[in-house]
Amino acid sequence: MKKIIETSNAPAPIGPYSQAVLVDNTLYTSGQIAIDPESGILVTKDIVEETQQVMKNLSAVLKEAGMSFENVIKTTIFIKNMDDFQKINGIYGSFFNEATAPARETVEVARLPKDVNVEISVLAKL
Repeated sequence: MKKIIETSNAPAPIGPYSQAVLVDNTLYTSGQIAIDPESGILVTKDIVEETQQVMKNLSAVLKEAGMSFENVIKTTIFIKNMDDFQKINGIYGSFFNEATAPARETVEVARLPKDVNVEISVLAKL
């Protein structure tokens, strides 16, 4: 059974997709970018604040599904500039227990929606 997950504590989709879909006990999130859900404004002052907002948005989606970062089994990170990797990785890592960190891939891309610098999606399991 497929259940759409939607919360006002994360940005509304900017296209024909859901924030996340729960199938059986697995959650598939759409990529989150650094839109502040309260103001609708992009948080792109610097890569640290941008990454923090992305992770807060993911946290809100996970919470709506009854999960947390402890449930995450895999992440995908798209970044515009690999030179930002260390800063992104530092913020990202603060949301996970190193002993139970999920699988991950990080890919540098030419362009992301709304010209942001980072987009992250997760798979999580109850």
